[in-house]
Amino acid sequence: MSHDITQYLRETVSRGGSDLHLSAWAPACVRINGAIQSLDEVTLDPQQVRNLVLDTLTESQRATLEQEWELDYALQVEGVGRFRGNVHIARGNIEAAFRFITQDIPELESLGHYDVVRDFCKLRSGLVLVTGITGSGKSTTLASMVKRISDTHNGVIITLEDPIEYILQHSSCLIKQREVGSDTHSFSKALRQSLRQDPDVIVVSEMRDLDTIRIALTAAETGHLVLATLHTPDAPQTIDRLVDVFPADQQPQIIAQLASSLEGIICQRLIPRADGKGRVLASEVLVPGHGIRNCIRERKLEQIVGLMEIGHRDGNRTIDQSIATLLESHLITREEAIFHSRERKIFEAPTIEPRKPKSIWT
Repeated sequence: MSHDITQYLRETVSRGGSDLHLSAWAPACVRINGAIQSLDEVTLDPQQVRNLVLDTLTESQRATLEQEWELDYALQVEGVGRFRGNVHIARGNIEAAFRFITQDIPELESLGHYDVVRDFCKLRSGLVLVTGITGSGKSTTLASMVKRISDTHNGVIITLEDPIEYILQHSSCLIKQREVGSDTHSFSKALRQSLRQDPDVIVVSEMRDLDTIRIALTAAETGHLVLATLHTPDAPQTIDRLVDVFPADQQPQIIAQLASSLEGIICQRLIPRADGKGRVLASEVLVPGHGIRNCIRERKLEQIVGLMEIGHRDGNRTIDQSIATLLESHLITREEAIFHSRERKIFEAPTIEPRKPKSIWT
């Protein structure tokens, strides 16, 4: 394979890969169904990687990389598709990772989400969070939710992204997509300004700092629907993270705001299928009722999982309940179930019947 970035990206897509990795003293590698594979046997030296990466950057992006030593950006390659790029320095060498972003926004049902996630799209105010590790499909879920809202409601949707991944089309809603770095200087500033732009729905691709979280909570309290993502593995840790980012003297106010404005948390993971044909979604969904809101106010987060287990009528699902369904349907292996579960002992036994909730799946 010729050392051309377009060819590497095209090969990534043609093989069904999700990410392309370019590193010094290693061949170009692609992630397929969660596993890393080399694209060829050609080892790239630091200069080759540098040239491949710099070929994808504008002059202003090169200047930002030189100053900041790392860069997030979107890359559109004609005839190939759209990618989210991250350039960084490793042992003094320029390296990069490129995430392929299909522009066909899937429906929520096809992603494997529960009906309650569709119900979140009917809300007119409050905070809904989509969480998970990098590569767990948060951006896809968020785009799918925005598409559902735009198709079924009338209003203005403002998205704040870094970078813009999915290109969203106007439907019944007017959609304004703003990119940090090219359309605005920061999430917090753009979020503050968005409140003056007549929004019905505000989408924040990542709540990274105290100011962004504070403004998002205020927006959710004052009649806007706010959708956002966080890098947290489950619902209790998501709540803990939102509170802990604030100084101790400010936490009581934040807890009160969160207890009243939080409408849902979707924590998702992509687990390899048992048949080796891709990955399947496992998700934890929190729908705060009276009991869970009290737990948030009193910061008794250790009680939330128990309330979720018995709160299935409200739409609550724990990650272990989701994994149990996938295991019973033979979609994942027991080894994967154990690895991804919260309480591994449930799945280490020959059967998972002892902890199977009687009415969870009805």
